[in-house]
Amino acid sequence: MREEYAARLHAPNMRHIFICGGTGCHATGSIAVKDRLVEEVAARGLGETVRIVETGCNGFCALGPLLLVHPDNIFYQKLSADDIPELVEEQLVHGRQVERLLYRDPQTKKPIPHFGDIPFFARQQPWTLRNKGIINPESIEDYIGRDGYLGTAKALLELTPESIVQEMLTSGLRGRGGAGFPTGMKWQFAQRSPGDVKYVLCNADEGDPGAFMDRSILEADPHAVLEGMIIAARAINAHQGYIYCRSEYPLAVRRVQIAIDQARALGLLGRDILGSGFDFDVEIYQGAGAFVCGEETALMRSIEGKRGMPRPRPPFPAHKGLWEKPTILNNVETLANVAQIMINGGAWYASVGTEKSKGTKVFALSGDVNNIGLVEVPMGTPLRSIVYDIGGGIPKKRKLKAVQLGGPSGGCIPEAHLDVVVDYEEIAKVGAIMGSGGAIVMDDRTCMVDMARFFLDFIQDESCGKCTPCREGTRRQLELLEKICAGNGEEGDIALLEELSAMITESALCGLGQTASNPVLSALRYFRDEFDAHITHKKCPAKRCAALLDFTVNAEKCKKCGKCYQTCPVQAIAWQKKEVAVINRDICVRCMSCFEACPFDAID
Repeated sequence: MREEYAARLHAPNMRHIFICGGTGCHATGSIAVKDRLVEEVAARGLGETVRIVETGCNGFCALGPLLLVHPDNIFYQKLSADDIPELVEEQLVHGRQVERLLYRDPQTKKPIPHFGDIPFFARQQPWTLRNKGIINPESIEDYIGRDGYLGTAKALLELTPESIVQEMLTSGLRGRGGAGFPTGMKWQFAQRSPGDVKYVLCNADEGDPGAFMDRSILEADPHAVLEGMIIAARAINAHQGYIYCRSEYPLAVRRVQIAIDQARALGLLGRDILGSGFDFDVEIYQGAGAFVCGEETALMRSIEGKRGMPRPRPPFPAHKGLWEKPTILNNVETLANVAQIMINGGAWYASVGTEKSKGTKVFALSGDVNNIGLVEVPMGTPLRSIVYDIGGGIPKKRKLKAVQLGGPSGGCIPEAHLDVVVDYEEIAKVGAIMGSGGAIVMDDRTCMVDMARFFLDFIQDESCGKCTPCREGTRRQLELLEKICAGNGEEGDIALLEELSAMITESALCGLGQTASNPVLSALRYFRDEFDAHITHKKCPAKRCAALLDFTVNAEKCKKCGKCYQTCPVQAIAWQKKEVAVINRDICVRCMSCFEACPFDAID
């Protein structure tokens, strides 16, 4: 089957059209583009020489819907169904590129037709995402054609459970869900735990604001995750696994279920896998979307049918987990690496990265950055390179203020520390955490007090309420931040925020509560002057906190273009050609429209 796919992919006179088909792609219209493509190819009688493949997320989400023509590797972007007739006529019939649909370099404005020459892709190292954009995730044949299930075969037919664990220890792979615990060590603990019944769990409950790595992997390459679970099960002698996926990810759930059914049909799941005598099967458990269920013990309680709440550790899940049985839990990205480690060896994986952080890491890059999408880079890559070389820098040539790394439990890294490298320990030194890989870029118009308030609001809303420090402590923190943003901050509020942060960090029950104060602490660490401005001077330097705004037009900066006048929804601005605009403060509702519209930063 592997040879058949490879031959099909490289068959002479055959073109493959890979069109992105993740949740984000569907939202931007890729289904309509694909349907039109199917119609046009059929209408022109190209069905024998053109194969249309709907893939998962391609990764370059900012430019979707996307299309890649293989073997020419021509990359088309921002397509609509109306573009397809011309594209089919020119590219598929005449072999000519449609220049207006090609990617263009943001600086030179010149088209870059070939996929591999585009900096966003050229500077990445796709190991975990090796199959994104080039296989049909609903085809096990496509996956096998890309060496799929070779790792499983090796683990089941050639390696012992002990040697599987040893390869994982050698690889240095650490959990990509946030904590960074060595995967091989976790497996070894479970392997050595006594008991006939053990479980393997996949944590696909991705709830961080700005994170979409795990969902994209499941949608694009579900068999890679299944392989990781099978190999983990073999290592610890488990025979049942669960994928805990939030019901908010219906496309991921559907594609994983298809993958499970296909694997069962080929004897890759179920009884006597590949004739090895080893039995293992997987079910999907759909969660209701509670952030706390990303914590491993809460996730297990949820699968047991109980309310998703964490419990104290020890005992650790490797000894007493799901239904009190030895259990290992890894997240989607971690498991998606396992088969490649089995095929190439742990030393191969450890050859990339830093001393303590091996391999690659996937980030969901979003916020105030030109190239929003999935980014996979070797550990040790400077954060600046991710933002500027791959991310394309900040829109409208604005200045970068900070990068929020690690989601609501993470922290913000200011521009001054942007040369920090991607490494669990190095990231922690500057006050953030790797987390699951959400990277939100913020430009100089971001209010860091409001940013801290936003993440605390999320954390407070998602607290399960089991322990008092998290339930009540984060509520008091949120009240303080809301008070400061409303212009009612008082001397002593910062000290109280710091005192609450220390108390919550030291006494909360689970990791989510213990890291809940990180957004506040990192904002205070690097942007304390903004807190002082809000409290002492009743000003919001970034002009985001509406209660503290009092807009005026800076006559020296104003170019008299009238854009503020045109965008004001309440006619609070007076302006005439060649005249400086004037804001009527009695009418102004502080909606920010003029501030956002002014290209010269002339609204003070």
